[in-house]
Amino acid sequence: MKYVDEYRDADAAAKYASAIAQLTTRPWTIMEICGGQTHAIVKYGIDELLPANVTLVHGPGCPVCVTPIELIDKAVELAARPDVIFCSFGDMLRVPGTHKDLLSVKALGGDVRIVYSPLDALKLAQANPTKEVVFFAVGFETTAPANAMSVYQAKQLGIANYSILVSHVLVPPAIETILSSPQNQVQGFLAAGHVCTVMGYTEYEPLAAKYRVPMVVTGFEPLDILQGVYMCIKQLEEGRAEVENQYTRVVKREGNRSAQQLIAEVFEVSPRKWRGIGEIPNSGWALREIYAAYDAEKRFDIASGPVEESSECISGLIMQGVKKPEQCPAFGTRCTPEHPLGAPMVSSEGACAAYYRYRRRS
Repeated sequence: MKYVDEYRDADAAAKYASAIAQLTTRPWTIMEICGGQTHAIVKYGIDELLPANVTLVHGPGCPVCVTPIELIDKAVELAARPDVIFCSFGDMLRVPGTHKDLLSVKALGGDVRIVYSPLDALKLAQANPTKEVVFFAVGFETTAPANAMSVYQAKQLGIANYSILVSHVLVPPAIETILSSPQNQVQGFLAAGHVCTVMGYTEYEPLAAKYRVPMVVTGFEPLDILQGVYMCIKQLEEGRAEVENQYTRVVKREGNRSAQQLIAEVFEVSPRKWRGIGEIPNSGWALREIYAAYDAEKRFDIASGPVEESSECISGLIMQGVKKPEQCPAFGTRCTPEHPLGAPMVSSEGACAAYYRYRRRS
């Protein structure tokens, strides 16, 4: 397929792998932030093409995986209400809460619907004026413009039965949390290309300078990732720590200004708890007060008690690059896609799901 196969050329991949091997003179550990990149790496065996002294570790770049249990429980509570149509992307339905997931609520008769855009949920609200329609607004900066647009349009059109349950998280604060941790092993980053398509990459430049860590904005195809690794190692070998853009066919330094303006109109920066990691200051978005009427947590006044995560699940360590899925004692036995202990085993971008699908030893 044109514009896809050219980034999956096996001969070109082998040449990149050879160039990386020739360039590398010492051990390096590089983290890819995005779960989509993780799946590409594991699916195509990109990490296995690299020399032994180059290690790829997986970051917290799966928004489904880092959505806290408290919010899953709130989603479950909302979805069980008879007056609510609860809308979500499909990969949220199997994420375990304290006692059940959204799929269980649907099986028990809850009106839980999979949509492909928050604007689809907004249309449902227009078509069902006697119902409350709630959209589970989960994501990094990538999905924020569409979620913001749905709220903006709801206000403009006077649609009063639409709200969103917000679980937006931001990449730069998560990178800083990893870099400032005493457990940190990461020496370079592959930054998520789709996030930078929206936000640009100026926010990464102070982090690269402060921590002396190179960051390369990278795409999602095998050759994108191999080129990103090459550029990152070249910086490391030369003692540089800059932000470079591998994904030039899509990403601009300043990002998408129109999308950023819409986000800033609807959302404001807030603290956010990350599942498996804990609260990170200024790492999320919340609806501004002017749009508070569209905040599902405020509209329904949902209570949230203290919750405990599975003591067996090591997803926090995996998402901080300290361990890999196969190092979890429960991987593939007590934790499977059918019976997950944590979100990374069921999310379409989860590292554990990638290893289970492509690397599990039978």
